[in-house]
Amino acid sequence: QVQLVESGGGLVQPGGSLRLSCAASGINFRFLTMAWYRQAPGKQRELVASISSGSSPMYVDSVKGRFTISRDNAKNTMYLQMNGLKPEDTAIYYCNVLPGLQNYWGQGTQVTVSS
Repeated sequence: QVQLVESGGGLVQPGGSLRLSCAASGINFRFLTMAWYRQAPGKQRELVASISSGSSPMYVDSVKGRFTISRDNAKNTMYLQMNGLKPEDTAIYYCNVLPGLQNYWGQGTQVTVSS
């Protein structure tokens, strides 16, 4: 059974930092391109960043230079280091493979950027 569990969200002031984690089980994690997605209130879920099995990262323009995606294949875990957070980064953050598979979506972790 596939399980992707996100953690690390919270409330942070503008300019602050958070580190999200995604613990994966039931998949061949080390061979898969993994990704972080987010869904803001009233908006569609969007891709934020992805990382290939060889750890090559990709970022959408809005987070380039602020977010860093990484993975630890020994721990079946993916991370998203978020620095310089802005109010527009407020969303529920999810992890999934790329492209996202319907049955793989977890509960996500809430990130709120507010003063």
